[in-house]
Amino acid sequence: MSGWTIGVLGGSGVYAIDALEDAQWISVDTPWGAPSDELLIGRIGAVKFVFLPRHGRGHRIAPSDLNARANIDALKRAGCTDVIALSAIGSLREHLPPGRFVVVDQFIDRTVARPASFFGTGMVAHVSMADPVCPRLSGLLAEAGRRAGAEVSEGGTYLAMEGPQFSSRAESHLYRSWGCDVIGMTAMPEARLAREAELPYALVGMVTDYDCWREGEAHVEVESVIAQMNANAGRARRLVVELAALLPAERAPSPIDTGLDYALITAPDARDPAVLARLDAVAGRALGLRR
Repeated sequence: MSGWTIGVLGGSGVYAIDALEDAQWISVDTPWGAPSDELLIGRIGAVKFVFLPRHGRGHRIAPSDLNARANIDALKRAGCTDVIALSAIGSLREHLPPGRFVVVDQFIDRTVARPASFFGTGMVAHVSMADPVCPRLSGLLAEAGRRAGAEVSEGGTYLAMEGPQFSSRAESHLYRSWGCDVIGMTAMPEARLAREAELPYALVGMVTDYDCWREGEAHVEVESVIAQMNANAGRARRLVVELAALLPAERAPSPIDTGLDYALITAPDARDPAVLARLDAVAGRALGLRR
């Protein structure tokens, strides 16, 4: 086996990866509660994959109710070295039509109802989110998407909204004026938490619609979104297979692997043992909780 263990957060329409060999669903307990579902663990060639359907099988969990902390903790606990996110998105740009895959590189977070950090009183940390995705992983995903037959755009700003309602026209125009390119409901705080867990993270957004900024067009309806989502899902599953073939035989270290080295701020003698116990998986290396 290679040094890669790829966590895959499957978004709307992507609830399994059929190509996984020796696959089995396993339960993982976390200090943050239950993740969205069991983890599907298997391999494609020499690469181990750990798949988690973000909304649960059958799309049971609404965006605001996702336990993102449990999801990221479970992937880290399962030994993931890197995480890729597959997400349905709306487009805020004419040149990003439905069916296009967008490998985003920036986020604006407009969510308001979700715990956004593993850290807090008793153990404070401040990670950098200036460059929130892993460039190595993003480049590999872009090439994998092209090999899977998708039209791929590299780079773009993702506006994370609370939902579950779609945008108003005024909001859609506002987000465009901010320079946002795509919009979705799940990438935050997911990307923040992956960085706190020292997991390189990259996101492929699969465009389902034009949101509602285009004048003279019908507003977003779930029926049309689902139809495009299902068309995108097949290419997303092929993308994962192509990614496995593209990964180098051995995984070189990433700077993100040690991202907490300069982020922990609470003095050792002021750290709350109960808080530290919850951080055993996501921050155990930096906190000296594991060898």
